[in-house]
Amino acid sequence: MTAQKLTNDLGTVNMSKEVIAVMAGLAAVECYGLVGMAGQGIQDGIAEILGSQHLAKGIEVKVVKDGIRVDLYIIVEYGIKISEVANNVMDRVKYVLENQAGVKVSQVNINVQGVRLDHVE
Repeated sequence: MTAQKLTNDLGTVNMSKEVIAVMAGLAAVECYGLVGMAGQGIQDGIAEILGSQHLAKGIEVKVVKDGIRVDLYIIVEYGIKISEVANNVMDRVKYVLENQAGVKVSQVNINVQGVRLDHVE
C-alpha cells in the first residue's frame, strides 16, 4: 500500500510506508540523547536496540485523513531529559519528512521503550 502519492506535471511518485519509516529513522538517530530505535514490543521488560539496517522495525507509519502519523519506538540515554529528547526527535522527523520528502505529517508520536545505562557510578 502506498503511503504517499506526489503528482506534478512530470508524473507521479509513490512512496511506500517502509521508505517513509527509514527516512524517519535516519532523521531520529541524528538527535542527541537517542541511543537507537527499539522493537515495537517489549519482551520480558527488555527493549532491544535495533541496528541501522532495521530502523524501520522501530517505526510505524499510518495513513490518516490529513497526512501520515509516525509512531517511533526509541531508547534514550541515561541522564538526558527524556522530554527534551522526545521533542527533538518529533521536530527533526517532521522537518525531514515534510521538507525532504514532501510528505504531510499530521502526528509524530514517541514511545520510550527503555533507557540505556552506560558507566553509571
